[in-house]
Amino acid sequence: MHDGFSLNIDGTQAVAEAVRLTGVKRLVHVSTFGVYDWRRPTPEPLAEDFPRGAGRAYGNFKAAQELIFEAYRKKFGFGLITLRPANVYGVGHFWAGSSGGEKVHNLLVAGITGEPASIPEEQTMDFEYVYAKDVGRAVDLATSCAMGEKTIFNIANGEVTTFDQLVGVARSLLPDLSLEITPGTPPLPRTQHLDISAASEYLGWSLEFTMEEGFKDYIGDIRAAMDGA
Repeated sequence: MHDGFSLNIDGTQAVAEAVRLTGVKRLVHVSTFGVYDWRRPTPEPLAEDFPRGAGRAYGNFKAAQELIFEAYRKKFGFGLITLRPANVYGVGHFWAGSSGGEKVHNLLVAGITGEPASIPEEQTMDFEYVYAKDVGRAVDLATSCAMGEKTIFNIANGEVTTFDQLVGVARSLLPDLSLEITPGTPPLPRTQHLDISAASEYLGWSLEFTMEEGFKDYIGDIRAAMDGA
């Protein structure tokens, strides 16, 4: 808990101070859909004005990050755009990403190598995903879009995918995929998807990769990394 607090809160204030001291005109903050309070009855689709803070450390830390940046923006006047991606998969600043990103990565690697993927039971939830390259385009657009009243945007594929569907897409591309489910805590159900209309209207962003297209592209990146190892 202490390390998480230091990273998420102290680190965020350090970034906000750097923006203030250097006179940066605009900050693009990549937050997460984990910022929403999923304990509440949730509408479908779920828009950006839904309450923040889920009670657990991760969601509360992410909500605090947004609030810190918003306080600095109000005080010092720089532009602030906040993106809230769904579960991101794909090559990024670290290889596997979140636990959901790691799950996708392990499934695809298993399909390539022929070795079974070991997936914890708590990761067999229904979930919403988005490919890293679609998130990257959203970041690029957020750096240059016109600043207006709308400054927070969901970035997602606009639908909830079941675990069986996720595995089915991977197996359609990698027929040798096999997996083992490690017994554990059953996942909580989730049926509500994110409203991505604001990103389309204000950022000019739209989804470029379906899950099948994203997986196909990601498989190419994984194979290239394996061949270069």
